[in-house]
Amino acid sequence: MSLGGIEAGGTRWNCAVGDGEGGIEAAESFATTTPAETIGRAVEFFAAHGPPSALGVGCFGPIELDRSSPHWGRITTTPKPGWSGTDVVAMLHAGLDIPIAFETDVNAAAVGEARWGAGAGLETFAYVTVGTGIGGGAIANGRPLHGLVHSELGHVRVPHDRQRDPFPGSCPFHGDCLEGLASGEALRQRWGAPGEELDRPEVWELEADYLALGLANVVLTLSPERLIVGGGVAGTPGLLALVRERLPQVLAGYLDAPQLHEGIDDYLVPPALGPRAGVLGAIELARGAA
Repeated sequence: MSLGGIEAGGTRWNCAVGDGEGGIEAAESFATTTPAETIGRAVEFFAAHGPPSALGVGCFGPIELDRSSPHWGRITTTPKPGWSGTDVVAMLHAGLDIPIAFETDVNAAAVGEARWGAGAGLETFAYVTVGTGIGGGAIANGRPLHGLVHSELGHVRVPHDRQRDPFPGSCPFHGDCLEGLASGEALRQRWGAPGEELDRPEVWELEADYLALGLANVVLTLSPERLIVGGGVAGTPGLLALVRERLPQVLAGYLDAPQLHEGIDDYLVPPALGPRAGVLGAIELARGAA
């Protein structure tokens, strides 16, 4: 059975067709432009490869996940220009007429890691991506965590020492939330260059401090068995090592768990699937919809 998956990011869409067992048969990646152009290109890709029996979509958000809502399948209050209110599922279904599963991009990546990666065998873990923006999802009791809406871990509030860091933050909604202080866009605005061009120690020490504060919120609220941290910024050499050092300091010994001390290297880890986590997770979602 052929299954389709889309990692629908605010910067790029990654589309793939796979067998549902971790294999990829065809893939294409392209820039996120307008809704009509981007979704139309995805439809063309899947139409040329089957189309597959079902499609899973892990989408940037916020999105509407309540299937009883008339707005299910839509992007809601995104800061991505031109995408608020886009009915992603309806537009894909109009072009392909196949069953579609819809989830957040980070929850889709978490589903992939749960099936084949660093979350395999765990009941509860969190997946946080640090890239152009910051997003977070969670697997709880083996399933993606939903509630009032869905997790938006990138927008938790963290302490902001304005004397040390006068940057007001880049988030158009909250200013200095975690995403506003520690995302790739925040790095670019604060330091005047993208993260890959920044090699000064003070850049990454500040970044590690903010990420440790944000991840401490995740540990204290969700109590995950593991933290998986991916994304382009998170992949900066040496950054996760700094965060592993800072996180126990932020928690200040309050939680008596060896995973947060001598076991920290196995607790805070990169995604085992690397950049394929999102699209493989989307294909796994499609398997459930077929």
